[in-house]
Formats: sequence, C-alpha cells, structure tokens
Amino acid sequence: MKAVQKCISVLLLCAALLFGVACQKNPSASDGSTPAPQQSAVPEVKEEYVLSDPSLAVEGTIPDNARVFYEIFVGSFSDSNGDGVGDLQGIINRFDYLNDGDPNSGKSLGIEGIWLTPVYASPSYHKYDVADYYTIDTAFGTQEDLDALIALCHERDVKLILDLPINHTARSHDWFRQFTRAHRDNNDADPYYDYYCYYTQGESVPAGRSFAALSGTNIYYECNFDGGMPELNFDNPAVREDLLKIARYYLDRGVDGFRFDAAKYCYLGDHDASVAFWKEYLETLRADYPDMYTVAEVWDGDGITDRYYPATNCFNFTTSQAEGLIAATAKMGSVGKLTQYIESYLKSIKDTNPDAMYVPFIANHDTDRAAGYLPPASGLMQMAANLYILGPGSPFLYYGEELGMRGSRGGANTDANRRLAMLWGDGDTVKDPTGTTYQASNQIQDGVNVQRGDENSLYNYYKKVIRIRRANPAIARGEYRSVSVSGSLVGGFTSTYDGKTVLVLHNTTGSEQTIDLSQFGSFSTLSAFVGMSSASLSGTTLTLGAQTSAVLY
Repeated sequence: MKAVQKCISVLLLCAALLFGVACQKNPSASDGSTPAPQQSAVPEVKEEYVLSDPSLAVEGTIPDNARVFYEIFVGSFSDSNGDGVGDLQGIINRFDYLNDGDPNSGKSLGIEGIWLTPVYASPSYHKYDVADYYTIDTAFGTQEDLDALIALCHERDVKLILDLPINHTARSHDWFRQFTRAHRDNNDADPYYDYYCYYTQGESVPAGRSFAALSGTNIYYECNFDGGMPELNFDNPAVREDLLKIARYYLDRGVDGFRFDAAKYCYLGDHDASVAFWKEYLETLRADYPDMYTVAEVWDGDGITDRYYPATNCFNFTTSQAEGLIAATAKMGSVGKLTQYIESYLKSIKDTNPDAMYVPFIANHDTDRAAGYLPPASGLMQMAANLYILGPGSPFLYYGEELGMRGSRGGANTDANRRLAMLWGDGDTVKDPTGTTYQASNQIQDGVNVQRGDENSLYNYYKKVIRIRRANPAIARGEYRSVSVSGSLVGGFTSTYDGKTVLVLHNTTGSEQTIDLSQFGSFSTLSAFVGMSSASLSGTTLTLGAQTSAVLY
C-alpha cells in the first residue's frame, strides 16, 4: 500500500486525506417541544484517495451521460433578498458551493449539472402549475437572473436543465382563460376552444381520469393531478406548436435542456400515444438543438419506462426510494443483484436507443428524503452514495442529500415536508415552504457551515465520492459488466474505457472481506477506496473493509 501511495497524482490531491462521517445531531425544537435524542457517535471513516497513474485522468468536457447532477427546489435553496423564498440570485451566490470552476481544488461539491424545479410564473409555491411560461416568477427573480445563471454554468462547464411541466397548466394561464371564454360563448371557432381536454355533460366519462366542472358551461375539464391543473389537449396542433415555442425560447437563451414532468400523462393510460408525442416533439427540437439534454419523469416500472427511451432518457425508479435496489443493497444486500440488474437495464435501453443513459437517484422532491431510511450514523447513506455515484450513467442528487437532511410527508401527507429549507447555518433567510408540518426537532443540526469544515462530515464524504468518480473516468464512461464474488455479498462491475479497464467492488456487509482478484482478470493497482473502513491490496488479494468500496485497475 505504501508503494501505491507514493504515486499519488499531484494533479488531483497532494496528500492522502482521512475522512469520516458526521454524527448527525438534533437541534433544540424551535416550537418548544422536547428535542429528539441525539444519535450515538458513529465509527470513524478511514479512507484514502490514491490515483497511481496520472494518465487515467481525462481533461476536457464531460460527456452528458457521465455528469453528476444536483436537483434544486428553487424556493427552498437560498434566499438573496430576505423575503424567505429561495431565488435564482441565491443559487448564483451559492455557486462556489456547487462548483468553484476548479475540479481539482477540493473546495466545492463538484457538481457537473443542475436541474432547477419550475421557475415560471405560477400561483403555487412549487410552480408545477404554470401561469406564464415566458415569465420568471417574481419570487424567484427575472429573466436577467436566469441569463446570469446560465452564463455562470457555461463558464464552469455545468449543464443547466429546467423543469418543464407541459402536461398541464394553471387555471390562471391565459390559454385556459381563453378556453373558458370560448366555451362560455359557445364559440367552437375560437382557436382556444380545444386547447384543453374536456367532455360535455351527458357524454360518458373516460375511465380512470379526473374532471372538474367549468362554471358557466356544460363541460368538465380534465385535471388528473388537481382541479387547478387543467390538462392540455395534445391532439391540437396549435398546442404542440406553442409547446415547441416555449422550449425554443429557453434553448435560445442558453439552457442546456429539460426535465419533463409527468411525461406519461400526456395521454393518460395510452403510452403509445404519449411516446409518439414525445418522439415527434423532441425530434423536432433536436433538429435545431442536437445537443439538448433531456430526461423524463415516467414514474413506473422498467416495462413502461423502456417504451419512452426511443424519445428520451428517463429516471430509473426501480433503483430509487426506500424500497428500491440501491437502498436494499446498501442495507447489507447482494451487490451482484444490483449490478446484474444495471447491466441488464443498460442493454435493454441501449437496444432501444444507442444513446440512452441510465439516470439513477435515491430521492427527489416527490419522495421522502433518503436519510430517513438510510441513516448516516449506520453508514447506510454513505454506502448508497457509493453504489449509485460510483457507477454508470448520470446520477442525480437532491439538494441537502449531501448533508443528510431529513423530510417526509408524514401524517399531514404533504409534499412540502420533502422540500424543506436548505440548511446553510450561516444566516441565510430561506424558509420552509408553505404547508410544512415537519417538526424542527426531527431535522439534523449541522448545516453546511459546520459540515464543510468537518473532515468527518457527510458533506465531505459526498464530495470525496464525486471526486473519485471524476478522477477515474472509466467508472462512468465505459462498457459495463457486472461481477460477483461467489458465496459473498461483495460484488461490483468492470468498465472498459479508452483502453483501460476499471474494477469497482462494494462490500455492503458489516465485516471485512478478502477477495482474490484473479477471478476478474489482472488487477494490480488500488486506485481509491472510500467507506466506513479501509482497503489494502497484496498481490491479487484485496482486503476490503466493512461498508467500503474500492476502485482498482
């Protein structure tokens, strides 16, 4: 091991670093209730960062299918003007936290892409009911603020994608006002008469859909999510053209692409029709914007999401959330089961679309936060981070995940509890969103201000994992092959890129494991390890500590 350490690349780190995981504590309750008990101290993390061969590093622009993305729920991230609502200028002010422009500085999280939840004018706190796609919501700033953020992202080689919810709009959108007027006037010649889906009183109600009465008329408009979110009529060519204009407007401003909300609901229950829309829509856009990045929310099993891959990449829900494969594997599950699934999934989507990418995540703004079911004190959050960041595709982190922030719907059944204010700990005035009921006593105490300076923090752990991924480009960019250790839960994958083959192994168990690497080929260099323990290599024998991952060549 000492011989390997002597070869540390000065391009990436000038010394081996020791890291751990922060003991997450509970604050005193701001409402006067009894604070939850503090968690017990966690074991020290022993890990070193070693890059023995500087030629492994790859300079230049990162391929889109290898970027680490960060989802920002805009209103909860950072407040620049003291009104309690996060905004675009707040993101600009905090950009060095995400990416300081120097991948080798070790001073930022190392994020390579950003997904912003909707920023358009909207009557709600979440902005998924858009009233005007061409106007930035005043709570978030202005178009000039968005332009400034776009410029900063491009300056630092960070992709910026906007959430584009086009399945429905707000009732206050001018299209719906025009639609309402046309029906109240019984004017079927009005161009907005068929802008939204509806049925007329006396007709049979389409099965499985939700409708609301439109006052002053004899029609009921479709609203599958909420009465305030009428569904657009995708059979209307004028609707499709307007939706193209919106996308072009932001692509022309320099946005790199979009996350498409509720993509399977364009034609509820008819995936063939929804897929056909997305193929036509995105092929039209790609004719002028061939490098556009797109990812869709198709909240369903692989059998359904695979059908959308000819049009766009999709988030992977099989590996996400509390019952997903990543969490199950982190909880002392079989790594081989996860990596075999990923290999099969990659083959499936690439058979459909050679440019398809795997888009993993463990939580987002619509799910309970991962720290609630993967407590960092047990090392589970760290193991999950290893499993999905040290792997293929384009992983997405949810803001605050790197701190171990908590949040769940709970008994109040409100998504606001999943979108709580980012914990900066330095006086940022951002507040929890409207409708929050989450008890402050259940939230972690240490925010960015503490964790950033604590070498044992979860934040620094995430930063380390992301740096290891970037320093070993074959991890994410190569040809993926699952591997397993017979009779053991240890497993991982090999990936060949640019003539180099990397082996990544994960030990999710609570005990040290000894692995003969000769079963996988000729691997003689331990490039990096990260986890709750350590790793060492002697000849072809790898000793891999509990809840630890290793990168080898």
